[in-house]
Amino acid sequence: MNYFSLFVKKTLRYLLKPLSFVPAFCMLYLILYMSSQEGAASTTMSYQVSKTIVLAYNKLFSKGLSNEMLNELIYQIHPLIRKTAHFTEFFALAVTVSFPLYVYKIRGIFLVLLGELFCIGVAFLDEYSQSFVLGRNASYRDVIIDSTGAFCGILLALIICYIGRKTIFHWLSLEEYREKKHEYYKKQRQNFS
Repeated sequence: MNYFSLFVKKTLRYLLKPLSFVPAFCMLYLILYMSSQEGAASTTMSYQVSKTIVLAYNKLFSKGLSNEMLNELIYQIHPLIRKTAHFTEFFALAVTVSFPLYVYKIRGIFLVLLGELFCIGVAFLDEYSQSFVLGRNASYRDVIIDSTGAFCGILLALIICYIGRKTIFHWLSLEEYREKKHEYYKKQRQNFS
């Protein structure tokens, strides 16, 4: 392995490793921002999402539903949309937390435990902070939904990281360099013996 290639690999690894935490910080910010919204604003936002989904369903499948039926459908799916948002937020948080942990060689069951504990801690803090926001309250059911989303996100991240390490990012690996270095020192020891 030539020295320039080794230099490039080590420099990229040195720069990319700390930057792998940036998406996790962005997700944390997004979760805390969404939790700090007052109850009316949060309900309005999820209502708009529910309305968009129902209107798209009505148009896509040419149902021709009346306004009364559309409103009824919106109110029926609204709670599901809110819970799906919880699941999705923590799914994304878990994925963005798992990648840097994997990069720093925390893998397997340790990654699952550490990532899940972190996400559960964030979920509890999120719900606790919501209890101080006007029109919002804390819910243990939301913590369970959040932790389930986090667990699914961690599993997906593990699969993606493993496949990525074996395929796309294999060229960043220093295993070839380490093997040659080991062989070199082994030969040096044999020469001195």
